[in-house]
Amino acid sequence: MTPLAAIIAARIRATGPISLAEYMQVCLMDSRHGYYATRDPFGIAGDFTTAPEIHQMFGELCGLALAQAWLDQGAPAPFALVEPGPGRGTLMADMLRAMRQVPGLHQAADVALIEASPHLRGVQRDRLGPLTHLDRIEDIGSKPLFMIGNEFIDALPIRQYQRTDDGWRERLVGLSDDGLRMGLGPVVSLARTGSVGDIVEECPEGAAFVEAAARHIATHGGCAILIDYGGWNGFGDTFQALRNHAPEDPLAHPGQADLTAHVDFALLAAAAIRGGAVASRPVRQGDWLRALGAEARAARLAAAGDGGAMAALRRLTHPDEMGHLFKVIAIWPKGAPPVPGFVALEAHADHA
Repeated sequence: MTPLAAIIAARIRATGPISLAEYMQVCLMDSRHGYYATRDPFGIAGDFTTAPEIHQMFGELCGLALAQAWLDQGAPAPFALVEPGPGRGTLMADMLRAMRQVPGLHQAADVALIEASPHLRGVQRDRLGPLTHLDRIEDIGSKPLFMIGNEFIDALPIRQYQRTDDGWRERLVGLSDDGLRMGLGPVVSLARTGSVGDIVEECPEGAAFVEAAARHIATHGGCAILIDYGGWNGFGDTFQALRNHAPEDPLAHPGQADLTAHVDFALLAAAAIRGGAVASRPVRQGDWLRALGAEARAARLAAAGDGGAMAALRRLTHPDEMGHLFKVIAIWPKGAPPVPGFVALEAHADHA
């Protein structure tokens, strides 16, 4: 057992099985043994590599998309430039470098990061210099919000429910003679349809976060772009762990592996609409980046001597790499122009 596994086991013995949401929360954020609270997990030396760590063009294109949205809404000043779950600060650094090309934008931007990990807050300050860290989206104040979140929602705690002959039951983490194991709780009321054996996942924290952001955007202006892997109205068990760049049993090494689940973009879009904003249809990451000019940008970088630009372009956009697995959704105020690369959800009946 890892040190955190022993703590979780003792808790289960004392009070009974815990939800996946509770399990994820303690595994990722426990102050002494939590995965994000104690380490830098990004890059080759860590457990996984995110798009901003692959190449600078990803962050540059994201920054220019936000910049165009800012211009389209009349260049409000000041505004909050926010990133939740910013990792090492790589994405924000690349966005800011690209945004300096837009007159007046850099001076108008109040940069803020939403980060729960004290360790990663230190890493971000080392990368970006003095900046504001927030605990919640509600702490922004009344400024327009221009936000981008890359692989943020997938790490928020989920709950899982399995359909049985008796109805839906929540999947819980309990104990066996061999250690932690999955089991089922009592029958619960769940407004979902399904067949016996089906598993559905919900991310209450993700939906609440998006609804709060949408409410702010609907009231004060701005936009949000959320990038993650997942689908639309998905079924199935997508709870997973990654350690040393390889998948493993999510219950095997609590506190020592990254825990994530696929994002259901249908639930995020519904949350944005509840918040009073417009939600886009989800688009594939590869399609979105190409629409923003990724191929031309990669060609220019390659011509300037960047030997990794074309390989990075393939990894970010190709269907066999990140191009189709990752989806992107945008949120903007009613009456405002769409965020570059997106179309309002209401105009489409089909979703990727």
